[in-house]
Amino acid sequence: MSSPILLNNVDHHDLRVVVAHGAEWGDAVDQITVFPTEFETLSRDYAIVFRRGGDGKLEARALLGLERGENLFLDGADWTGRSIPALLQRGPFSIGVPADGAPGEPMIHIDPTDPRVATAAEHRDQSERIFLDHGGNAPYLDRVGGILRSIYAGTQIMPALIAAFAEAGLFEEVTLELDYGDERRHRIVDAITLSAERFAALDGAALARLHDGDFLRCAVWLMSSLGNLPALIDRKLARDGRR
Repeated sequence: MSSPILLNNVDHHDLRVVVAHGAEWGDAVDQITVFPTEFETLSRDYAIVFRRGGDGKLEARALLGLERGENLFLDGADWTGRSIPALLQRGPFSIGVPADGAPGEPMIHIDPTDPRVATAAEHRDQSERIFLDHGGNAPYLDRVGGILRSIYAGTQIMPALIAAFAEAGLFEEVTLELDYGDERRHRIVDAITLSAERFAALDGAALARLHDGDFLRCAVWLMSSLGNLPALIDRKLARDGRR
């Protein structure tokens, strides 16, 4: 993958982007980084846990499967969840930000070598235009712009959210034991969740601090999202032909 370049309606006027889902478009992943701006929607379908990235920093991850590269919400070219994490909707686009201290604002960038761009001519019935004939944004690009704004806002919120949860003492390292009900078990190790017991024991001042940062409802969404683990097991059993 090459470095993304600034999107413009001259050089990229005729480009199209494949909007289909499938393993060939990068959807075969068992977990994906997600952001506070999408916690409410995603918590209805996905279990969300924290894990440490390569730099050691905490990241929120939506669990999509139970094996490496397994996406139980992907059925061929169909996405069977009610919502799709933003990083799997943005396609070949990203937000580019100026270097520290440099003037400017975040701008949409594109990787023109991304296979969703490079093969759009062969998948015309599965692709969308980026720009209109006269150079204005096509509806697809407007949708992508909204997704990228959500991602960017989420990256700005996340450090404060993590700091607030840490200050409240809510983080808990756990191993999630999933029982398939047929003498098989699956263990998700190195997961970090919010402790429901510690949350219930918070005093009024601690709850007020979380509320003032608009993190109280995020905590509730994250904790409630773990209720989706049984449904994830059901998807696994159905995929394996055991249910």
